Amino acid sequence: MTVLRASEGTPVPVSFCAEGDRRIILWAAILASSMGFIDSSVTSIAMPAMRAALGASLAQAQWINAAYLLAVSSLVLVGGAMGDRFGTARVFSLGILVFVAGSLACAVAMTPEQMIAARAVKGVGAALMVPGSMAMVSRAYPRAQRGRALGLWAAASTLTTALGPVLGGMFVTWGGEIGWRLIFALNLPLGLAALWLVQGRTPGDVGRPGVRVDLVGAGLATLGVGLMAWALTDATAPVRVALAALASLAAFVAWEAVAPAPMLRLGLFRNRTLAVTNLVTFALYFALNGVMFYLPMTAVSAWGVTALEVTAAFLPISVLIGVMSAPAGRMADRWGAGPLMAAGSALVALAYAALWHFAPDGQFWAHVVPFTALAGFGLGLVVAPLTAAAMQGAEDGEQGAASGVNNAVARVAGLIAVALLGRMAAAAYGPGGPGFGVTGDTAAHLAATGAAFGTVALTASGMAALAAVLALLVRRPVR
Repeated sequence: MTVLRASEGTPVPVSFCAEGDRRIILWAAILASSMGFIDSSVTSIAMPAMRAALGASLAQAQWINAAYLLAVSSLVLVGGAMGDRFGTARVFSLGILVFVAGSLACAVAMTPEQMIAARAVKGVGAALMVPGSMAMVSRAYPRAQRGRALGLWAAASTLTTALGPVLGGMFVTWGGEIGWRLIFALNLPLGLAALWLVQGRTPGDVGRPGVRVDLVGAGLATLGVGLMAWALTDATAPVRVALAALASLAAFVAWEAVAPAPMLRLGLFRNRTLAVTNLVTFALYFALNGVMFYLPMTAVSAWGVTALEVTAAFLPISVLIGVMSAPAGRMADRWGAGPLMAAGSALVALAYAALWHFAPDGQFWAHVVPFTALAGFGLGLVVAPLTAAAMQGAEDGEQGAASGVNNAVARVAGLIAVALLGRMAAAAYGPGGPGFGVTGDTAAHLAATGAAFGTVALTASGMAALAAVLALLVRRPVR
């Protein structure tokens, strides 16, 4: 993610650290960003164990996920502007401290409410930490060396993202009652190492006092998206909650149109390529996040699969995205991003339709793993072209803003997907029985769980198919 600039001001130095410190800055950025990247996937794998230990309902499990995504998606744009205002390294370091504190609170949480609050704290930390990781690397290296450094950052981050769920599955499977708690405690040494590496190595990173931070916009966005998540998660929520969500989001848009330093410049969306690319992002990441959040819950609670075995459905996605991003990017340069995005999204739609078809059988190794690998292949075709399309749709000097907006859209899509699909899954499961996501072995429970996850997969398939259709509208850049 690229740090955003809330306003123009004094130019930021190309390099603010000594040559010998550049690689150390790179490793600090890798360690910190990896903590943020692996959080959602690891939490999904640990969720069945967390629900059992904390006595969490399905709605509370959704909020354990949503609290983190809500904080990140609402504040990540402001986090970038704060880095410009107060110094990237300072805000990056503050984000690490907040993230680690939230992780420790997660590790010792004894109730669902405590876990939800701790996850929100982690989200605030990630919103401050993640934007600065790539920005520090960009500023630490001269332009001629920057591409290689960012490539190493991306490759290492992809590797740690792939290994994170495996490590989480090992902790949950072999760690006994405290296994899932160890996942969160692991962030303590990683965060402290990143914090130690960055200290004193960015003397020129003094910030820009003239940069404004759009706290009003952040507050309205958080309120609007939070109320929307509440309305979608809780079937008993009064209608006024949904109306208040819409009113808050409308107020956010109105404020961003007149704010002196908006966190979201609405003029960006006048560009058709950028607007359509963000619609593709929303639809595709809605599908991905919905399936990958509820798949571990289904597999562990009804199909007799361990948390470690569930990682077989996650690992191919990270590996294939990492392996295929470079060739997909080259193909997008040759043929345009739209066809690659459409083809990849169509493969994801096909894979999730197959999961819907085979969900009642509960054959994890025979059906689920191969089709999640097919979805991973499709995502490998999409991710690099999608990023390129977002950048191509932005004017010169606004690529960072376009990248930040695209990332925020992906996170909001995940938040809404988990909220809405959980409500749909609970309805498909029906009354009686242990409930969706709760361990049981009766035939009725297995059938109801298969129907519930099938609803999730089918809806996700439809959203991925929508992404494929929208991707065909992305124009090829004029050369």
